[in-house]
Amino acid sequence: MKALGPRGVSWLKSFHIFVSGVWVGAGICMIMISYFGRPANGDELYATNAAAKLIDDFVVIPAAISSLLTGLVYSVFTKWGFFKHRWVTVKWVVTVFSILFGTFFLGPWLNDATSIAASERWMALNNPIYVHSITMNRYFGTMQVASLIFLVFISVIKPWRKNSTTVPE
Repeated sequence: MKALGPRGVSWLKSFHIFVSGVWVGAGICMIMISYFGRPANGDELYATNAAAKLIDDFVVIPAAISSLLTGLVYSVFTKWGFFKHRWVTVKWVVTVFSILFGTFFLGPWLNDATSIAASERWMALNNPIYVHSITMNRYFGTMQVASLIFLVFISVIKPWRKNSTTVPE
């Protein structure tokens, strides 16, 4: 397969860093809303949930998919590959897991909480499904963001040696 030239790699790397930063930043914003949003009434409770859902639907999801796709192109069309370096393999595993976990757990919990807050407003705080959804999103959302920050650090530090099964460059 043909490798990207230096200019193409620079553009790809820039876009990958940008969308990854957007993903991390949006995740941090959602966590901040979850922990520090202090609604005073039912309308504000719904608004905080709706704001988090808006960030998720229109920022997190597109940024996560873009990060995955640019990482895929980066692995295929540059020297880094998928399994040549352990840190790249770790990035792939954590990224795919994060997207799947967000898709099947964090997203549905957020959608449930927003839907319940939309219909019940302040009474949602007494709904066990709402409380469970918010609690799970707080804890696991925080862990998700922490794992994304970990990926940023290993992308810069590039720890661990090359896998021993790879051919030297």
